[in-house]
Amino acid sequence: MTRYYSTNRSVPEVDLAEALLTGQAGDRGLFLPRTLPRMSRELLARARALSYPELAAAVLEPYAVGTFTRAALDEICADAYDYPVPLERVDGPRHVMRLDQGPTASFKDFAARFMGRALGRLTRERGRELLILTATSGDTGSAIAHAFLGVPGIRAVVLFPVHEVSDRQRRQMTTLGGNIATLALDSKFDDCQALVKQAFADPDLAGLNLTSANSINIGRLLPQSVYYIHAAARLADVAGGEKVVFSVPSGNFGDLMGGLLALRTGLPVERFIVATNANDEVPRFLETGRYEKIVPSRKCISNAMNVGHPSNLARVVDLYGGHMDELGRISEPPDLGALRRDLFGVSVGDEETRATIVEAHRRHGTLLEPHGAVGWAGLARFLERHPEHAETTAISLETAHPAKFPEEIQALIQVDPPLPPSLQGLEARSESYEPLETDYPAFKEYLLKHYR
Repeated sequence: MTRYYSTNRSVPEVDLAEALLTGQAGDRGLFLPRTLPRMSRELLARARALSYPELAAAVLEPYAVGTFTRAALDEICADAYDYPVPLERVDGPRHVMRLDQGPTASFKDFAARFMGRALGRLTRERGRELLILTATSGDTGSAIAHAFLGVPGIRAVVLFPVHEVSDRQRRQMTTLGGNIATLALDSKFDDCQALVKQAFADPDLAGLNLTSANSINIGRLLPQSVYYIHAAARLADVAGGEKVVFSVPSGNFGDLMGGLLALRTGLPVERFIVATNANDEVPRFLETGRYEKIVPSRKCISNAMNVGHPSNLARVVDLYGGHMDELGRISEPPDLGALRRDLFGVSVGDEETRATIVEAHRRHGTLLEPHGAVGWAGLARFLERHPEHAETTAISLETAHPAKFPEEIQALIQVDPPLPPSLQGLEARSESYEPLETDYPAFKEYLLKHYR
């Protein structure tokens, strides 16, 4: 049975079921698997021919021993991943992986749909109701809301910064109702996330059976390792050891952690490009070895990445032999040499983001949205610095559909992005959400009033 430990290292290890159900460890740390499985060369060789659900079940099976059978994983993944994962060749060996084809047009669907089905099974088996708390900077909220809508035994509360999500992002989560509640805060994503973390550590709320669907929950990270394997296996001879480069638009660093898990379990990766917007605390950390949070976080057009202190950085630090607590304090430094060998940090501001959208469309006919543009610009910077990798297969992640940002796209390239089914008719639906003070006592009172 795979066991999961806390990055703060002061609570007992748990199995995957308990890690999923509790979200954050009792000592405010984040769960990681004690031992990482090793992908066989045989699986890497077969990966190109497997469907995405088949590959997902095979990759996730070792993590789920003792919690889900392989048959259960097959069912969960077949139900969760019923949409394509396009790989678009743009220029020579450079590609865009479009993770925006799911039901909310965001890469968050990959994790949210797995979690919705996994937690739904666990609540049915254990007769235990759950209250999910999640903070969102843009796409997480809608993905979680859709994944858990109508799931018996589960209710969800989504907190979002009201002035930093796009109109369509907001409507995707505020028009559902049912077992989904949304709270609008006049604040930053980091403030929303801090309230959620404080609630998990509050003994007065223990009876609410709280869990998280943010990437602090290990159930968000494990499924995100799969699409790195999927893409690399289709574009390179990974079974033969051919390495690829990934450029990852990064905010709360759950997406990157999924890639690092794939690397540590055997996927040959030359480098991960950590592409942030103006919230550059991690690129600066990689450069200087000093970590300084950005408070308040900087508002950028790539809004889902407006994070001044990424929760998952604690996992990254732990993976490289160090220790960072939930407040960002490093008591044991990670192996910076190893970090720098695996990661290339770059910060991309709004001006460069916009220029990248224009240039990608003009030169290649490729339609990018702000987050994907940050990734594409980061890849360009990496190749300028490392021309020896000009012929290496490179994959940049497009994490949201361009139609989620129509005003920006129209102003830059005079193109109206076609609406995917998940965004059609949103404007005609009625919204329902409550304003909330950025104040923990107010949040606690809300939870006790509505869910006790």
